[in-house]
Amino acid sequence: MSRYVEIALDKRGASCRARLLDDLAPRTCAAVWDALPRSGSAYHAKYARNEIYALMPALGSDPGTENPTITPIPGDVCFFAFEPWEIGAVAYGYDEGSAAHSGEQVVDLALFYGRNNLLINGDRGYVPGNVFATIEEGLDGMADAAQDMWLRGVEGESLTFRRL
Repeated sequence: MSRYVEIALDKRGASCRARLLDDLAPRTCAAVWDALPRSGSAYHAKYARNEIYALMPALGSDPGTENPTITPIPGDVCFFAFEPWEIGAVAYGYDEGSAAHSGEQVVDLALFYGRNNLLINGDRGYVPGNVFATIEEGLDGMADAAQDMWLRGVEGESLTFRRL
């Protein structure tokens, strides 16, 4: 039986439904599912292209690499884990109070809403993400809200993941 999560941009009132890919990423799905609900400040990717994401404290377990990609497609939902030194550079623009500056491992849960994404970072090179879910409903509305974030800014927006 499939499991689903809702992903929402709270301020903009947009949400979508994603099916967990338990068959392709069982460890990642279990780690995320067990940690839900989770919410964090929303960002629009600076490098990847058509990505919105939130940085959050580490989950209860680190699933390691599983079902990785560096070229996510529209509707992919990915998991990344970063050590503090990997994302704390001033160039990333995270506020001092953000999870990026916690001194602990940080989880990045990301949603990809358009084509031609490439997960590359000027400091690190390729950054594979674990694809753990696929959006089955509401992608167009999330894409519109994500584009609004890009054009009008991310301040005050949060990205929430919860079980359905």
